[in-house]
Amino acid sequence: MSIYDPVRGFRKLAFNNALANYRLHQACRQLQPGEFEAPRVSFFPSIRSTLNHILVVDRFYIDALQGGSLGPAAWADPEPYKNIDDLTIEQGALDKVLITLTDDLAAEELSSEVLIHRQQRIQRERFDDVLQHVFQHQTHHRGQVHAMLAGTSVKPPQLDEFIVADDAKFRQDEVAALGLDEKRLMQAGSFL
Repeated sequence: MSIYDPVRGFRKLAFNNALANYRLHQACRQLQPGEFEAPRVSFFPSIRSTLNHILVVDRFYIDALQGGSLGPAAWADPEPYKNIDDLTIEQGALDKVLITLTDDLAAEELSSEVLIHRQQRIQRERFDDVLQHVFQHQTHHRGQVHAMLAGTSVKPPQLDEFIVADDAKFRQDEVAALGLDEKRLMQAGSFL
């Protein structure tokens, strides 16, 4: 058994994030005209609004994790993408940034300070806490989109097959479509 790697879980969650977003976006690309932006009952009023919210908040926190100062400018336009194709491209790019960020992360960086630029102040947080928040935020809102899809012509996709090795057979199409490698995915979290 190898030595404990405290970054392992974050790497796995970054892959999970990209794969789940991809699968969810692919489902949304199958929506009938009008369903993407149709009013729905949830925290945000539509699938489009919710997916845009995920993207905007990702921009905000990923920028902070990279040492940037984007701050509230990230949500100047709360719905920057009106169609699923453009939104999917941008979310995929951010997901790849998050994978690279965790791939390059050293264990000692987990306790480093992240400066988050807010309206009138700088919020100071631990790097690992901000990463956990990003993943929790994504999961929370993906679940809302998943529930909203139940009221559309598209069956909500399975979103929880992206962590354990035994589920590789269920994610192989998404891994290939994203240009990822199952071996690399498992190395990110291998205990062997």
